[in-house]
Order: sequence, then C-alpha cells, then structure tokens
Amino acid sequence: MRRSIGLLLLILAGGCQQQAVGEPRQSPPTADSVLPAHQAVEYSQIEVPDLRTRRTGSDWPDFLGPHRDSKSTETGILTRWPEAGPRIVWTRRLGTSYGIGTTSLGRYFQFDREGDNVRLDCLNAETGEELWRFEFPTEYLDLLGYNNGPRCSPIVDGDRVYIFGSDGMLHALRVTDGKHLWMIDTAQKYGTVQNFFGVGSTPIIEGDLLIANIGGSPPNSPQTYSGRVQGNGTGIVAFNKFTGEEKYRLTDELASYACPVMATIEGRRWGFVFARGGLVGFDPQTGKKRFFFPWRADLLESVNAATPIVFDNHVFITETYGPGSALLKIEGDDYQVVWSDEERRRNKSLQCHWNTPIYHEGYIYGSSGRHTGNAELRCIDARDGSVKWSERGLTRCSLMYVDGYFVCLAENGVLRLIRATPEKYDPVAEVELKDPETGRPLLRYPAWAAPILSHGLLYVRGDTHLVCLELIPAKQAGTPPAQ
Repeated sequence: MRRSIGLLLLILAGGCQQQAVGEPRQSPPTADSVLPAHQAVEYSQIEVPDLRTRRTGSDWPDFLGPHRDSKSTETGILTRWPEAGPRIVWTRRLGTSYGIGTTSLGRYFQFDREGDNVRLDCLNAETGEELWRFEFPTEYLDLLGYNNGPRCSPIVDGDRVYIFGSDGMLHALRVTDGKHLWMIDTAQKYGTVQNFFGVGSTPIIEGDLLIANIGGSPPNSPQTYSGRVQGNGTGIVAFNKFTGEEKYRLTDELASYACPVMATIEGRRWGFVFARGGLVGFDPQTGKKRFFFPWRADLLESVNAATPIVFDNHVFITETYGPGSALLKIEGDDYQVVWSDEERRRNKSLQCHWNTPIYHEGYIYGSSGRHTGNAELRCIDARDGSVKWSERGLTRCSLMYVDGYFVCLAENGVLRLIRATPEKYDPVAEVELKDPETGRPLLRYPAWAAPILSHGLLYVRGDTHLVCLELIPAKQAGTPPAQ
C-alpha cells in the first residue's frame, strides 16, 4: 500500500536563510512576515538583468510551463538522436526532492532539500553555475516513509520567485539575489493537517494574486489524515503576490496534489482546482465559487494528483484510484458532463496517477495506471473518451509536447521521443542517459517529474541528478532576441 499510494506524488517539492554565493547567511525570521504595501512597491519595480545568450525560444517560469499544459511553442528539435542521446550541456547532483525546476531570463531555479534545510538554488540556465542560494530549516517527515523533500516547483513572476515547501512554508524571494521578501507558515495559520505526503500543489499567479490549494482544518482536528478531517473554508486561498496579505478564501475542500489552473472561457476568467474531493470552479478575481463537481475514489488512501486540462470551454480531470476520467463542458456558472468513466466498472478511458496528461488537436495523451507494472501510455479521443491506442511496458511516464512530438520520461529513467499522432504509438528515438565519465545511469528511479524545455535546452531529472540537454541547436548570432 505504501508504494502504490506514494507514487502519485506531484511532479510533477520555521525560519529562513539566504546566501548569495560567497556571502554570509542572514539570521532567519521567526514568524510570518507580510510586507506593508509601500515596501511591496519597491520590490515590484526592480529590473531583472537578462543572462541569456541563446537568442530564440521561451522561458518556462511555472509548473508545466507558461500555460500549465506541458506544451512548448519552440521548434527545430533534433529528432535523430545519437546513441548517447542529445548533447549533455551540464549536470548537477540534486538534494532530496521530487520536482523539476523553472527558468526565467537565463536563470534556472531548483527546489530541494539537504539535511534539515530546504533550499532554492538559482543557477545559470545555460551553464549550471550557482548564482545564489536561499535556505530555511524544516522538520518535515513523510508519514509513509517516502522522500522528505519539496514536491512543488518554484514559480517565477517578474522580479519574484515563490516556493511552497512540503511543510507548508510559503516564501517570496527576489530573483536577482534571493533577498527574502515575505513568508507565511500556511500549515500553522490555516490549520492544515498533514496530507499523505505533505504539501504538493504548486500555487499559481493570477494578476496580482498568488492562489494556493491550502485545505486548512478547524482547531483540534486530527493531526494526520483521516476520514474525520474536515475543512474550515480555506481550501483555496488567494494572497497579494507583492505582500503576502490574504485577499480571499473559499471552499471546505481539503488539499490535493493537483495544481490550480486559470483560463478564459467565453470571455470570462475561471480558476479550477482539482481538490481532495473533486473539481472546484471559481472566479479567480473575487473568490466566488461557481460550482463543485465531486470526483474521488471511496478509498481513504486515495488522492487527486493530475492537474486539470482546459481546452475551448471544456475541463478534463483524471485520477487513478477509482472513478477515472471525466470531461465537463462549462456553461455559464455551471457545467454539463460530456462523458465520464463513472459508469464503466472496467476498462476506464484514462487513469493518470501523478502525471498530467496533454491535450493536442482533439486528443488526450497520458500514462494510465496506478502501478508500474500495469501502466499504459495512451491516446484517447477527447470527444468521448474512446481509446485510440495504448502501449504497455514503458512503466509510468510523464510527457512534454514540442514541435509535433512528445518528450517522454519514464519513471525508470528512459528518455524517449514519440511522434504526437492519434494513429498509433510511434516512437522515434530512445536513450538511457549515462555519465560520460563513469558510464552509470544519470536518471535513476523514481524519475517522476515531467521534462521542461527553455531556449532549446531540455531539463530532465531522476532521483539524484538534474541533466540539461541541447534538444534544439543554438541559432547563429544575429537572430532576434528571445521573448
């Protein structure tokens, strides 16, 4: 049971210390520190120098990319890989964690843990050189004996980067030097009962708001997950991203491992959180709840971990412990169920565990299956959930779409390039990355984080190493600057 529950972790991560390279650490604050508004203005006006030399492509500043759909707009990828795979640009040994990093203006941010400190490393995205480091102590201990590091990815927004630790510590830092701006102990402030694997839902930026799946509970609640834990109206909390001040809260739903997504549907902004018990649709500016769609297995030891997919006026959700998948159509402030797996006792359309599937040209692609042995990479028709093709034997996988292909990272560390077509499973290239000096595999189980791509550089991670590969050759000098 421990292994089957633990493998759903989102890929998908007190006081504080900040250390620029070669500079002394600062004394840690001892409580929540929310900035006065006049100080926040100063921080919002800092210009961030651009460190990039690769002049085409785009940044990847958020979990699953700029639109949280795990899709890149870059083109020109290498489809014929040498035996050793795409060129390794740099590698880095990681601390304890599960998540992948983010990039912005030539910086790569990685969130992990070393000993009793959680740390955010800011690296040069093209060389791996460390620029600065921020650390804070943690006492987080996984209840089921799994990884004690962060689950969430850093979020970069202009001159600020935000991190959300597995113990519920939410921090805002300055991108240029790691200066600490504000922090909130969300577990203490909102009474969050430790979920199966701590906090694992990466917050999202919406305008001037930072919106997080908090899932707090009333005082005197059980201190660990159980059927008796109830919500206290802080299932979703929005903060002023400049100051940390709370702006609104809604829903009694408890936290999940799926991340919030925002979308514009028929001219209106929507927020969607696939919470512990189902999908919450809300107005992200006011915090008004528009609907709740219940969707969770009856098992206590079950969670929702795949981030919702939004396309046109539809929202797709999937889980692996029971109900499977459902497609909703948004109509006004409500929804209609287009199709769902609920009535199908067997042969579910798609049952994604921690991995978020990808919508592309009318079809949805994702790894279906709760366990390593029964996992199948699948393509389903988004209109009705019918399975177009299914491939077994790959173990559980995470996908990233680019230039007509999927970069597919299996949990056993095998990296594949697959043509994005509903016709058949069409593999193009495959490699098990090896350390050039030792010949040992660089990506070891569990490789659960989806690959990311920024300015032609592909970043992938396994249990112990981060690897940066050149998937798109650098353009010649004189090419227009990157946007």
